[in-house]
Amino acid sequence: MTQSLDLLSLQSVSKSYGAVPVLHDIDLSIRDGEFLTVLGPSGSGKTTVLRLIGGLEAVTSGKIVLDGDDISRMPINRRPFNTVFQDYALFPHMSVAANVGYGLSIRHRPRQEIRQRVGEALDLVQLGKFADRYPAQLSGGQRQRVALARALICQPRLVLLDEPLAALDLELRRQMQEFLKSIQREVKTTFLFVTHDQEEAIGMADRICVMQSGRIRQLGTPHDLYYRPSCKFVAKFFGENNLVSGRLAESDGTMRAIDTDLGRLHCSIEGQPDLRSAPNGTAAFAVFRPEALRAAEAGDDLNRFSGSVEELAFAGSSTVAHINSSGERLRLRQPSRITGSTLRPGEAMDLSFAPADSYLVLS
Repeated sequence: MTQSLDLLSLQSVSKSYGAVPVLHDIDLSIRDGEFLTVLGPSGSGKTTVLRLIGGLEAVTSGKIVLDGDDISRMPINRRPFNTVFQDYALFPHMSVAANVGYGLSIRHRPRQEIRQRVGEALDLVQLGKFADRYPAQLSGGQRQRVALARALICQPRLVLLDEPLAALDLELRRQMQEFLKSIQREVKTTFLFVTHDQEEAIGMADRICVMQSGRIRQLGTPHDLYYRPSCKFVAKFFGENNLVSGRLAESDGTMRAIDTDLGRLHCSIEGQPDLRSAPNGTAAFAVFRPEALRAAEAGDDLNRFSGSVEELAFAGSSTVAHINSSGERLRLRQPSRITGSTLRPGEAMDLSFAPADSYLVLS
């Protein structure tokens, strides 16, 4: 399979507001045609990255490179990008058609061309019958689709989406996630999507860039980040991982032992040269997902320990058991059953997880 070429790259980009730094020496490449999500909590710098690329803010140092050219000082109106904002930013006095065609109008395109391309853009977002309505006559999801059509109509090289689904209710947000991804595949345009929602990122992105305090902590596929977090922050932020602190012990091939309050645990270190070479006694965490933890069976000699069920939390398709083991609070996730969980609060049980279903991260 041919590797996609980079469309845009941030090279040693930093941003400060006065004496307050908000981005620290960021290096990030965006591949042509991909759906890249920048994920992080409030204050992580994710929206600042989007605003720098879009030209809404100026870099303090470093370069933004498009097709080999430094566009860091290029005016916003010359950058081949369009932005979809959380609040839609539609003109309330203009019809849907006029909003969508605005970018072509200010470029002085012929009226017939504008009419044709507006119709095509509205058909793309399934709003062809709403051309004469005004934003106030639309639902939140429809307004968001109008904003997307307006962003796409000028055929940008990159579409920037700044938490565009945050104001929508849960079910509509899920529908729009599927819709955005399908549109992106259809038009084959690069999308940079900013969000603080991990599930949103998992469901939509080709790759995810996780940020914390103005720095990139990990960049990879949703599968990589879900199952192979590279640091404590990503392990805690990205999902509901169980983290058990301890000290590294000897390694054995693709596994390494860690001594914890649960006893000696064995975890995968595949693809982790830093964990393989770290000295014995180094502080670290064993990381394993709630669905990897299970009731121990005969023959489970590694990673076996006892615990007691403190409470059960029904979450629709799954049920999460909160378990106390030697003072460590762990989560065990099981598929929900119509007859209810087989576990009971107060129940003592032996637990285990497979070494291949776990990972180590340094403290």
